[in-house]
Amino acid sequence: MNAHSSQPGLRPEANEAPESGIVEVFNYGRHRDGLIPLWVGEGDLPTPSFIGEAAAAGIAAGETFYTYQRGIPELRAAIARYHERLYGGAFDPERFFVTSGGMPAIQIALRMVSGVGDEVIVPTPAWPNFAAAVEVGGAKAVEVPMHFGNAGWTLDLDRFFGAVTPRTKALFLNSPCNPTGWTATREELITIRDFARKRGLWIIADEVYTRFVYEGERSPSFYDVADPEDRILYVNTLSKNWAMTGWRVGWLAAPPAYGQVIENLIQYSSSGTPRFLQRAGVAALDQGEDFIAFQRERAIACRTIVCDALEATGRVRFHRPPGAFYLFFSVDGESDTRKLGLRLVDEANVGLAPGDAFGRAGAGFMRMCYLRNPGQVAEATTRLVDWLKR
Repeated sequence: MNAHSSQPGLRPEANEAPESGIVEVFNYGRHRDGLIPLWVGEGDLPTPSFIGEAAAAGIAAGETFYTYQRGIPELRAAIARYHERLYGGAFDPERFFVTSGGMPAIQIALRMVSGVGDEVIVPTPAWPNFAAAVEVGGAKAVEVPMHFGNAGWTLDLDRFFGAVTPRTKALFLNSPCNPTGWTATREELITIRDFARKRGLWIIADEVYTRFVYEGERSPSFYDVADPEDRILYVNTLSKNWAMTGWRVGWLAAPPAYGQVIENLIQYSSSGTPRFLQRAGVAALDQGEDFIAFQRERAIACRTIVCDALEATGRVRFHRPPGAFYLFFSVDGESDTRKLGLRLVDEANVGLAPGDAFGRAGAGFMRMCYLRNPGQVAEATTRLVDWLKR
């Protein structure tokens, strides 16, 4: 239940929608002079100019009217080309549906496959919006805690599958994972695929961070091991790769047979994504590879800066993340990370997200987003190291 009081006359799912522990710290330190903000999942770079210019050209051309519910053909074709470059083979543009951000793609996927009385299995720690979206829709999010040990974060597949009941409709998988960086292997994806096929379950695959890996060009994907007609709904967004968090453009990928259902759900939620924003998406997908490479180089450098310095203190426990751009770590003697997040704003002038915002398995951890200028990350890390030495 929320800390705030329930409002009469509202559905329980609305009243009980949890407040975000990330936003709480964000709001607490938002206007602190000199604070280095590493609490939310975005970098410090503005969107590249060539992307903004494409959007401006769309506005100048008068593209401010209602548009295709599924997305303009040019963007759907660009998404297909992007997938062909990334995964090989041919991709039908009819598999892709443009949404007003990654979060609406998640919500639409969940509306398609779950509702009141149903269950969705979610490994945690996980971005809190996953479970919240499940439960706002009336279903139950069943958390399966991942294990943290010498090998880093691992998902016990027997435990994952053991959480399935007759009410389970879908398995939710975010790989690479926010906040831990855990990245599923090809073999794990095959095992999950086979289990879902056998049980008639849906897989909702959030592969937003697939380009942010520290070995290879991308992470293993269900695209590598699945058939086009498998019950897999892929959610993705322009936000991370192309520094477009504020643009709110994403996509949902699904077998074309579900196209009319998805179009209907888009119509009844957003009525389509603005055409001029979609023009920006075309430019990002077709011209943005150099920018992605630059972002990855920054992430690689910053991971080294943060991990080397914090490891040397002897007071911090973590595993170097194989994917995404977060460090999820615990501090000796600090179990209440919600309070710790507020204290670090006051005492170190650094903004981090408390781990318990990411589910029960995140208790005792903090999340740092290090996709920023390496000099700024080094300064933030110095502040944290000095704080740890007090």
